[in-house]
Amino acid sequence: MYDYLIVGSGLFGSIFAYEARKKGYSCLVVEKRDHIGGNIYTKEIEGIQVHEYGAHIFHTSNKDVWEYIQQFAEFNRYTNSPIAYYKGEIYNMPFNMNTFNKMWGVVTPGQAQKKIAEQIEEFGVDEPKNLEEQAINLVGKDIYEKLVKGYTEKQWGRRATELPPEIIKRLPVRLTYDNNYFNDCYQGIPIGGYTQIIEKMLEGIEVRLNTDYLEEKEELDGICGKIVYTGPIDAYYNYKYGELEYRSVRFETEVLDEENHQGNAVVNYTEYEVPYTRIIEHKHFEFGAQPKTVVSKEFSAPWKRGDEPYYPVNNERNNLLYEKYAAEAAQEEKVIFGGRLGKYKYYDMHHIVAEALTCAGEYL
Repeated sequence: MYDYLIVGSGLFGSIFAYEARKKGYSCLVVEKRDHIGGNIYTKEIEGIQVHEYGAHIFHTSNKDVWEYIQQFAEFNRYTNSPIAYYKGEIYNMPFNMNTFNKMWGVVTPGQAQKKIAEQIEEFGVDEPKNLEEQAINLVGKDIYEKLVKGYTEKQWGRRATELPPEIIKRLPVRLTYDNNYFNDCYQGIPIGGYTQIIEKMLEGIEVRLNTDYLEEKEELDGICGKIVYTGPIDAYYNYKYGELEYRSVRFETEVLDEENHQGNAVVNYTEYEVPYTRIIEHKHFEFGAQPKTVVSKEFSAPWKRGDEPYYPVNNERNNLLYEKYAAEAAQEEKVIFGGRLGKYKYYDMHHIVAEALTCAGEYL
């Protein structure tokens, strides 16, 4: 018998297991993949730490979260400054004075504000009813058409006029020459990758890889006191109310016989005609100087059973459906649901750390 069965070896499950072991509880971690770490798993290729499931940049303004995660790895000073590629033109992201200068030749914040205001007034929509109208009301037509429209439509698999305005209401617009994507106090990448963090958290804890909990549920439930479940909540209940909607991602990763392919870790491709949403060049996360490089093209894709779910589609329909599953979960005496899939919520890594620590504090 184990005190806790933890389903999934991602960040949430691993933190809970680590905290439980510290307090003397016995844990078994089961993972359906052939490796630990969930989506933050990194794999060394050509001396480069490759983010196998997309770019993961740790950032937070929560000092407790930052100090907690740093006990498992040393972090570098990486600052996320993605760029956007549109038909041979390069623009800074998020939208800032460098973006506006390249787009319109403006130099001062006042000039940029005036240009955006002119385009919003010309557009003339007071009550945005979809993402396209909302975006133009925030940044004007030029920025929207070059840097928002195509990327967003690829990301969500729908035309911008079919997407709700809420998706883009917090579109960042900065009237400074600052290319830092995040405003958080703390930011960086673990030197040597993320997998080492999970390895240290799970040290001394039994882990079973290639184990699908839902396929072996009856047996596994019988050998534990409580269950921490980090998989999709609708799958746990065998989709009894219907499937929640997710977006998935497909990666094409290749090793290139060159030292520097694109000069930046993250390049977004914002024109719709380019099928991928971005290219990641992994070595730039750790300022690498290896003779070769590894790049990953990311293709947004609709999710179906059997695919990896990445992004919850938190529209009205799905949120109402999730509430039905959440109501069932609230009645469970033996099962604790956590993480992005267990809570059907878009969490960044720092949110996961905070949530896992709160959960561990409550139950342990």
